[in-house]
Formats: sequence, structure tokens, C-alpha cells
Amino acid sequence: MKKTRYKIVLTIAGSDTIAGAGIQADLKTFSALGCYGLSVVTALTAQNTMGVASVHPVPFNFVRDQMDAVLSDIKPDAVKIGMLYSAAVIQTVAEQLEKYAVKNIVLDTVMASQRGECLMEEDAVRVLKDFLIPASAIITPNLPEASVMVGRPVDNLQDMRNAALRLSTSGARAVLIKGGHLKGDDIKDLLYISSEDRFKVFESKRIATSNDHGTGCTLSSAIAAFLARGHGLEDSVGFARRYLKGAILAGAGYEIGKGRGPLHHFYDLW
Repeated sequence: MKKTRYKIVLTIAGSDTIAGAGIQADLKTFSALGCYGLSVVTALTAQNTMGVASVHPVPFNFVRDQMDAVLSDIKPDAVKIGMLYSAAVIQTVAEQLEKYAVKNIVLDTVMASQRGECLMEEDAVRVLKDFLIPASAIITPNLPEASVMVGRPVDNLQDMRNAALRLSTSGARAVLIKGGHLKGDDIKDLLYISSEDRFKVFESKRIATSNDHGTGCTLSSAIAAFLARGHGLEDSVGFARRYLKGAILAGAGYEIGKGRGPLHHFYDLW
């Protein structure tokens, strides 16, 4: 009897001790969306709902060994990249992805936690732009991250358009600038597809909740899952946003910890 093949997504990211973000959130999202998740750990964090206490980077040569172990055996349908922390790890990840000709790379440019704790070394941003952005199918910066990458404030929709165009010159085939930091009750996420020179604005109402830890990780991993399942880029972003909205709404009714709690990744299952 012919066996069924999983839709497989690899996460390359940091670990979160409360499992609301990072590789734990990624693996939950992959599973909730019908994919089998693989993982390569790039950093360990000690954190809770109140904040990040410390970060322990994984040496770049061990990141390389993890990727060799996984990719020499299993070819993923998509890859989600999150926290990389150092320039050496970024370059190692880029080299390994090229070595194994991995496709459908979703790059979540994680530079700081939701509460502002730094999760990337200063010299890593240049290496990210030079090596990983050109290899990615889509990058998903929020407004502060986009501001760092283009070297100017990104505070409104026109700024987001300008930043997306600027980032596309670094080789990004598509840019999704997340507008969660915009003021007001409406959230606007801007997708720019460089090959079509086309913008698409996704709008939604802001959900009043303190349980929003891991929203960025969840969105990018959901995009990767839908790409792995064969959907196009724009549809994958739209489906991922719809999944994220459901996870935020469901998670708002729970209480965990003393600070910002996680989403409910399995809201459609239990």
C-alpha cells in the first residue's frame, strides 16, 4: 500500500519557555494547520509572560549540524525562519538553505520581543539583508523592524509602501509589513509582491486582549504552512491572517501567567 506523505514545514528559530512564541508556537501552528513540523533551535530564552530574562545563543556550528541532520534526510515543503540572534548564525542558515535548495522560505525578521527586549545582535541586520532576504519567498517585518531595516521611521501606510519598495531592492520577492503598531482601532497589513509590482492591503479590527504573545511567530508560521499545502502567496497570507484572528479571539478568554499570555493555537480542535 502506498504511504501518504506529510506536508512538512521546518522552523528555524529560538525556543520560548512559555511556549507562546518561537519554535513552540511554530510547531503548534503547523500541527493545527495540517502540517508536520521539524525544528532547528537557534537560541534558548528564559522568559515568561512578564518578559525575557536571558538569551543563550546556540553556537553557529551546532545550528549547521542540526540543519544537516534534518535536511539530508527530509525535504520540507516550506521553511519558517524566526529568531537568529547573531550574524554567524544568519550566514550559516543562509548557506545551508542554499546547499539543500530549500524553497518557500518565510523570513520573520525577529529583532526584539513584544516588550522591547533585544533578540538580535546589532551587526546581524546587515548580514540578514545581504544573505537571507534575497533567499526568501516573503519577509514579514513589523513596523519597528521595518524602520530598522530601511533606516527611517515607518509610522503610516505610505511609510509602509515606501519601506516595502526599499526592501524589495534587497532582493525580497514579497514583503508583508505588519501594521499592528499603527495607532487606532484598525490594523492594516501591507503585502507587496515585487514580481508583479503590486500592493495588497489587508484590514481588520484590532482585538482588545492582553493575550497576544507570539502573534508574529504564529502569522509567519501559518503563512509557511499554507505555502507548504500548495496555496499561492497572497492566499497564504490571507488564510494565515484569518487563522491568527481566530487564535487571538479564542485565546482572549483564557488566563495564564501575570502578563501577556499566548494565543489559542488549537481553537478549532478543542
